[in-house]
Amino acid sequence: MTNFASPLRALTQWTVLVPVLAVVVLALTWGRHLAGPAVILVSVLLAGAVLAAVHHAEVVAHRVGEPFGSLVLAVAVTVIEVGLIVTLMATGGAKAATLARDTVFAAVMITCNGILGLSLLIAALRRRVAEFHAEGSGGALATVATLSTLSLVLPKFTTSEPGPEFSPFQLTFAAIASLLLYGVFVLTQTVRHRDYFLPVTDALPASTTDTESHAVPPSTRAASFSLLLLFVALVAVVGDAKTVSPTIEQVVARLGLPVSAVGVVIALLVLLPETIAAVRAARRDRVQTSINLAIGSAIASIGLTIPAIAIASIWLGGPLHLGLGPAQISLLALTFVVGTLTVVPGRATLLQGGVHLVVFSAFLVLAVSP
Repeated sequence: MTNFASPLRALTQWTVLVPVLAVVVLALTWGRHLAGPAVILVSVLLAGAVLAAVHHAEVVAHRVGEPFGSLVLAVAVTVIEVGLIVTLMATGGAKAATLARDTVFAAVMITCNGILGLSLLIAALRRRVAEFHAEGSGGALATVATLSTLSLVLPKFTTSEPGPEFSPFQLTFAAIASLLLYGVFVLTQTVRHRDYFLPVTDALPASTTDTESHAVPPSTRAASFSLLLLFVALVAVVGDAKTVSPTIEQVVARLGLPVSAVGVVIALLVLLPETIAAVRAARRDRVQTSINLAIGSAIASIGLTIPAIAIASIWLGGPLHLGLGPAQISLLALTFVVGTLTVVPGRATLLQGGVHLVVFSAFLVLAVSP
């Protein structure tokens, strides 16, 4: 964690300088056509701002403790994701009709297969068996399955509108249902059954030295400073993403990749820091924290993104395709079947981690070669 005892030292750290510099560059490049070197600079600052945002979310999270920490990270990442989606939809025209669907679907596959599989693999390699709470993890997975079906599967089969999209009434219902279900999940995670989302302490060896977990939490002043910098970093991420979005689309087109690859790129970029945090938790034998980060991010991704794009679609206009294709629905169903078999026992081995990573690999292959 950042040491805020010395204000001068704090102001010279990269987690402070990068978001500020990213905002300055954003102000200088807003609305301009960027040449190659400028695009590279903005892209580097964009990636740095994402990492800085999650770092400051971790500082705030360490102040409030678990499972609130995982919730802070999930919400921060989702805010970044929503900002990227809305800005790209605003500039993408008709070809952005499927961007929200592709990004949300990619986020679910990355979190519930990529991050979860990698975390279980690392934990199982360290202690042979990864242990976690089946009650909390199972409930979280059930929430993801319900949100995904309501928002990404049902539009494929409804008949009120042509194509894989909801009618305004159906979209309103999906948005309200997503918000309510997300609210119930947060209440369960942080109040009603908080113990279901805490690390399994009995699984931790006595010799474990978790310096971050046992470090003195930052002061209220330090956490407030990080909260301010988190906001600055999010502004930088959203603005810089809008600036480089034409370049992302051009690169995807030149490589001959489908338009859906843009959503995959966005999700991979946004969830990279989340992946790092989950892996770090797994290496410290805190598998439940890794699962909270992975599945919690999936829940936040759908539960907050769908309402946001429902509101945005009012002033953006144009179609909003949410329904997945047959191949994507098959992968989604496989993800939840495998995920259920993984979390129900409350224990996972190397095999479960490998199975999730194979499903994730299949998703990546189909994303670039449908």
